[in-house]
Amino acid sequence: MGSFVISGGHRLEGAITPQGSKNEALQIIAAVLLTDERVTIENIPDIVDVNKLIHLLAQMGVKVDRTAPDVCHFQADAVNLDFLKTPEFSTLAKALRGSVMLVGPMLARFGVGCIPRPGGDKIGRRRLDTHFEGMIKLGAHFEYDAENYFYSVTAKALKGAYILQDEASVTGTANVVMAAVLAEGTTTIYNAACEPYLQQLCALLNRMGAKITGIGSNLLTIEGVARLNGTTHRVLPDMIEIGSWIGLAALTRSALTIKSVSWEALGQIPSVFRKLGIQIERQGDDMFIPAHEEGYEIQSDIDGSILTVSDAPWPGFTPDLLSVILVTATQARGSLLVHQKMFESRLFFVDKLLDMGAKIILCDPHRATVIGHNFKSQLKATTMTSPDIRAGISLLIAALSAQGESTIHNIEQIDRGYQHIVPRLQQLGAKIERV
Repeated sequence: MGSFVISGGHRLEGAITPQGSKNEALQIIAAVLLTDERVTIENIPDIVDVNKLIHLLAQMGVKVDRTAPDVCHFQADAVNLDFLKTPEFSTLAKALRGSVMLVGPMLARFGVGCIPRPGGDKIGRRRLDTHFEGMIKLGAHFEYDAENYFYSVTAKALKGAYILQDEASVTGTANVVMAAVLAEGTTTIYNAACEPYLQQLCALLNRMGAKITGIGSNLLTIEGVARLNGTTHRVLPDMIEIGSWIGLAALTRSALTIKSVSWEALGQIPSVFRKLGIQIERQGDDMFIPAHEEGYEIQSDIDGSILTVSDAPWPGFTPDLLSVILVTATQARGSLLVHQKMFESRLFFVDKLLDMGAKIILCDPHRATVIGHNFKSQLKATTMTSPDIRAGISLLIAALSAQGESTIHNIEQIDRGYQHIVPRLQQLGAKIERV
């Protein structure tokens, strides 16, 4: 198990380019199974979760040709269905959450899809009902092996259907969309997720020959087609990483430029950080955060009530940045209520921030009140363990602002979502080492 050793309390300066979107890349890579033709994906992030999925596809028989660190060519013209029955498949697939998105395209093209209970962050229960209920409505037969935690779906032919999803699950919507594009007839998905990741997936599928309308809304209509073709796709910059660097700049009072952020795909991220009093300047497609020498002040609601930041399906604020919002608020002027609605264990990392001297009241598993220090009292260095990707980056941001030397263990969690993070932070002047 690796660790980061961080000497905090130093100002950073410079420019950083965000990696490709992790959440988008996992969906896009799964979609290569829908065709036997060559699919090229650009701006792929070099992170653990994405690399694990690429390795899994290669073991399934997909031809993978990496011609640049961020460019991969895929051709799924010789998929080995027998591999799905092996212990090796189960071992590889349950090691990452994104493996669940292989089920939809496998079912659509080969009539069979299966997956062991996938791994990923320990942030509470993450149900898969939306995925499989949609496939059942398309005509799939579903089985669950409770003893081995193994899900499987089979179908001789899928037929279009009206699907009202019980939740606007991003990965659930992606899975059902990928199953429906090769189904016979028309599929309507209501209460569909409409995150930029899902919009990008639908745009890719349409370039491959699918017929999807309503992209960007919560009502998708899919006219099934007989086959899909190859294409080229470029992954958006990772909006979660962009938000992480905004929080890093504010908490360390550093002047940072974030390059090529694709402003149109950021949604409410800039406005929520601005409500914390953080100045964000648009410079073309770049984002500049000046050094907040005088700190930053949290806005109140228009009636004077304490500001609440909560997560919601897109175009609401993404749950993946609530941890960063919380840690950024620890040095603000004023107070903030963070309401994490979607996952019941994601706020439990605040005990580490309490050890660093932060003023946080954990009201219940979903809500925490932060009373900002206004930089009158620095966070203090400590030793801690990263519980998941987003809590991990938040603890790293806290450590970079804290006085003294901190150690973060279980950094493999951070590596799952952030590529080459040590050299990229060192280029900004951060004093961080991997040990």
